[in-house]
Amino acid sequence: MTYVEMVGYLASIFLIIAFTLKNMRSLRIVNTLGCFTFIVYGVLLDIAWPIVITNGFIFITNLYYLFLKKE
Repeated sequence: MTYVEMVGYLASIFLIIAFTLKNMRSLRIVNTLGCFTFIVYGVLLDIAWPIVITNGFIFITNLYYLFLKKE
């Protein structure tokens, strides 16, 4: 297994964990870590744009709800 594959699996683990959480703030924090890791993974794959763009959007959305929007 290469280090690039390990980054991809780590990102998947973060997302799996996020979907098991009930608390929305915790879910967003773990999902943000997963999105960031998927962005790194996409870049390591010589810029896999669908991965980078999708997770970049979700990453920014999570940051908005975590820090700017008061729920």
